[in-house]
Amino acid sequence: MAARVGGAGPSGSRGRADADVASTRLPTCPSPRSVRRPCPREPDLKMAAPSGRRNGSGGANLWVSLLLAAVALRPVETVSEPTTVAFDVRPGGVVHSFSQNVGPGDKYTCVFTYASQGGTNEKWQMSLGTSEDHQHFTCTIWRPQGKSYLYFTQFKAEVQGAEIEYGMAYSKAAFEKESDVPLKNEEFEVTKTAVFHRPGAFKAELSKLVIVAKATRSEL
Repeated sequence: MAARVGGAGPSGSRGRADADVASTRLPTCPSPRSVRRPCPREPDLKMAAPSGRRNGSGGANLWVSLLLAAVALRPVETVSEPTTVAFDVRPGGVVHSFSQNVGPGDKYTCVFTYASQGGTNEKWQMSLGTSEDHQHFTCTIWRPQGKSYLYFTQFKAEVQGAEIEYGMAYSKAAFEKESDVPLKNEEFEVTKTAVFHRPGAFKAELSKLVIVAKATRSEL
């Protein structure tokens, strides 16, 4: 798995990672500096089973992505079976939001806010899971069919109750034999609490967002 981590900037800490589930390369650990470094020890990739793709659903692909993302952050930790909820992404240029909670007492929240143009509604999914000690949680937002044909004028995926350690946005989600296609670095921004588009640079294509966040100090 290849991981990309950005340095700290004016808007807060930034971390980007491209979790390619087909790769078995040693992941990199999030770092406050723009340095690619190996994790302290190689994770047990057997944790990532099942490793196959499921046409249309993306279930196995998502499970591996979430697991490898968590392993990259904390090699000895696993994640719970994610809870997945379907929702409609609606065109028309109006700003819409969809949110879900996860963890004991719904301690974490993931919110997807967007505006898009296009023909008809698209079925998307949001999947959330937590680590065994509930100190990390994952939020993945994606279109199961792989590619969205809507024209996104803006997007923002934000977390509440935690700080982002791993974030990535994709113009195309993995589907059948095709892999995830990440946005270019200049198209989006990652801060401690959100992954969002960069006005003027974002090319309006979005099909998937992945976030791994850690509980804030007040939650520990």
